[in-house]
Amino acid sequence: MDWTWFHRLASPPHIYRVAGTLTPWFAWPAGLLIVSALYAGLFLAPPDYQQGEGFRMIYVHAPSAWLSVMIYGVMATAAAVGLIWRMKVAHAAAASCAAIGASFTFVSLVTGMLWGKPMWGTYWVWDPRLTAQLVLLFLYLGYMALRSGIDDLGRADRASAVLAIIGVVNLPIIRYSVEWWNSIHQAPSVMKMERPSMPFDMLAPLLMMLLGFTLMFAAVMLVRVRAEVLRRERGASWVKEVVS
Repeated sequence: MDWTWFHRLASPPHIYRVAGTLTPWFAWPAGLLIVSALYAGLFLAPPDYQQGEGFRMIYVHAPSAWLSVMIYGVMATAAAVGLIWRMKVAHAAAASCAAIGASFTFVSLVTGMLWGKPMWGTYWVWDPRLTAQLVLLFLYLGYMALRSGIDDLGRADRASAVLAIIGVVNLPIIRYSVEWWNSIHQAPSVMKMERPSMPFDMLAPLLMMLLGFTLMFAAVMLVRVRAEVLRRERGASWVKEVVS
């Protein structure tokens, strides 16, 4: 098997060029999908028979919650690749994911609280799903704090990678907490083995928003990867050529 493609991923100039080329291909579809999904979800989808108009929070809350978990998985995978194969670009990708993942996690918590008040009568309960999601936010913040607290870049990469890998244990807890413990959080209605329980006119905008958020993450991460690579390689000759 030809592993040339894998070795090229370790090349900062190659990653910088590829990221710049791919960014608009993710950004423009993301914008179109998000705008379309918001319009369809807020104005075209019918109200829920139990939650009424309040269910429309799902079009921001659910994709944000999904992205918060998915991004952590991407971050931990990139950190593991950097730790095992000593690829600086992989560490740069992991570092680029952290702030984006923390933002989606924060949005999921805030929208969940706003949704929970009219549905549960309170903004916050120490529900297993909510608590695990809060732990996820602390893991993101801890990862960023650890990176910024160590001056030596190599040591910061290794230490933060270990933390990211350890934190993966929280992901299945988030996913299955509603099934494992007595939870007031709504059970999965889309991500389940059998057919989704949502009607199509409600489900379609949600899937569009999920795809739009995913593409937006990819676009933003690529922009951040380019900035991180430039920061790490600022003394290299190819960076001087790019800047000039």
